[in-house]
Amino acid sequence: MDIAALIQTIAIAALPVIFAITLHEAAHGYAARHFGDPTAWQAGRISLNPLRHIDPVGTLLVPALILLTSSLVAGSAMLFGWAKPVPVDFGRLRHPKRDMLWVAAAGPAVNLLMALGWAGLFKLAMLMPFNVYSLPLAEMSRTGINVNLVLMVLNLLPLPPLDGGRIAVSLLPHTLAWKFARLERWGFPILLILMFTGILGDILWPFVSLFKNLIILLFQLN
Repeated sequence: MDIAALIQTIAIAALPVIFAITLHEAAHGYAARHFGDPTAWQAGRISLNPLRHIDPVGTLLVPALILLTSSLVAGSAMLFGWAKPVPVDFGRLRHPKRDMLWVAAAGPAVNLLMALGWAGLFKLAMLMPFNVYSLPLAEMSRTGINVNLVLMVLNLLPLPPLDGGRIAVSLLPHTLAWKFARLERWGFPILLILMFTGILGDILWPFVSLFKNLIILLFQLN
């Protein structure tokens, strides 16, 4: 891929990636405030402004490197990243163990809503007369669907500190929840091992494909 094509690819992917990552974090802050924890609000992190959530490495550099690497090897890679985590003090929630579930689930839920929104835009690009904007809109929407589904499924893995791990802690009985929560310090190393061994992709892709096929069916994108 030449430089011009690479720049075009990054330009098309930039908006979906930034919003998928940063609004995921904003959703946690909104949910935490709703259930009684104002920590994120007091820190100025309850905002739909992506600039408040962008992490230079996780939101910009890592997705750009994934796009660059996948273009050089002429393959497809799992596009993902992260934003600055929204501060949540679970002890300040009105019902900490129960409300933790809703705060954790808010991020993946927003990713699902964004995937549906991008699917609507993809449908619009299909229906509009072909013009200079239709193809870029279709490609941007395709990226939006994919990156949001990947982030949703990834974050729902039952591994602390991912959202799925928090949800599992909320649902488990107190004794098991406490023991399971202690895995959090090993969560990121475990995730890296799964990613570099290819196991993570084997786990994620069937679920990503399932949701993608459901969206294709729902919006009749064939």
